[in-house]
Amino acid sequence: MADDHSAESFSDADFAFLRYARFGELPSPVRPDDRVELTETGQLRDGPTVNPDEWQLRLGPGIA
Repeated sequence: MADDHSAESFSDADFAFLRYARFGELPSPVRPDDRVELTETGQLRDGPTVNPDEWQLRLGPGIA
């Protein structure tokens, strides 16, 4: 028994329609005027900001 692999071949227009039906339209590109400028900030401090007591108050209950 011979296998019949005669499948339909889609054209580029058919594939384009199927992509549109599945995903919809692409969003409009973001204009350079609509972008925001990033500002670098200082490094985040890891540790007590003023004194250990204040750090304990910020973290909540614990053993001092």
